[in-house]
Amino acid sequence: MNCKDHCVKLNDGHFIPSLGFGTYIPDEVPKSKAVESTKLAIDAGFRHIDTAYAYQVEEEVGQAIRSKIEEGIVKREDIFLTSKLWCTFFHPDRVRACLERSLASLKVGYVDLYLMHYPVAMKYGDDLFPTDEHGKSALDTVDFCATWEAMEKCKEAGLAKSIGVSNFNHRQLARILNKPGLKYKPVCNQVECHPYLNQSKLLDFCKSKDIVLVAYGALGTQRYKRWVDQSSPVLLNDPVLGALAKKYNQSPALIALRYQLQRGVVVLAQSFIERKMKENVQVFGFQLSLEDMKVIDGLNRKLRYLGAEFLADHPDYPFSDEY
Repeated sequence: MNCKDHCVKLNDGHFIPSLGFGTYIPDEVPKSKAVESTKLAIDAGFRHIDTAYAYQVEEEVGQAIRSKIEEGIVKREDIFLTSKLWCTFFHPDRVRACLERSLASLKVGYVDLYLMHYPVAMKYGDDLFPTDEHGKSALDTVDFCATWEAMEKCKEAGLAKSIGVSNFNHRQLARILNKPGLKYKPVCNQVECHPYLNQSKLLDFCKSKDIVLVAYGALGTQRYKRWVDQSSPVLLNDPVLGALAKKYNQSPALIALRYQLQRGVVVLAQSFIERKMKENVQVFGFQLSLEDMKVIDGLNRKLRYLGAEFLADHPDYPFSDEY
């Protein structure tokens, strides 16, 4: 993509904008909101758009991007678009089919980045969250290294400019990196990351391997009822972030986003509110002191809002390891 500033270089030579816009829409919000919010995000200055097959909004996201291209606001090469391979398509013969479904919905020719959504395979079929006769997740045994080889072929076919992973722990990343015949390293690992789960050990590991860490849930998630324990603490209500927001004359959200940028983390922000989108792109306008970065480091309490419990019975479930 065209990247003039505020970008991070990936290990394959492409550039990723260091601030991105997340497009997940919870069940209680109409899908049309994805069109509206993605358009507003592009108008606000976001050029990195993160979506996924499993979000089921690729058609809406693609529509928003195409309308902004038609308006002359952006060109396709100005947008860095990410999508993700869902767990039910992990068999190597099905990887390209999943990406082609995404591209057919998006109607934008290619994706800039294609990620394995989790390191865990689920049973193939039309259901995104297949279950067995006991109502438990229908998991599958596919070696994710074989899935990775199919991801490499998608890159070689020009369907994805870069390929990476999401929700992998350091041991699982190492398995791909040490795989015989590896053609392309993952360019990134997209994981939940915020001051309550700062992923410092995983970040150090990724940096040592020239893999970018991309943070989702960076503002403590949107607290979707389906996935997040509603009794968990609200990140943006944290008094330390509140005090720093006053000190820097910014919002707690901007403090949380700026924290990630200064650690070399690419950060995703999600909002349906235009005012907040415009606010979030102001993250490049100030800097936190080293002392205040350390203060935020001290908020870490290893609190994971999105535990992906539906995958917990699989041997490749990623969140049992420390990092």
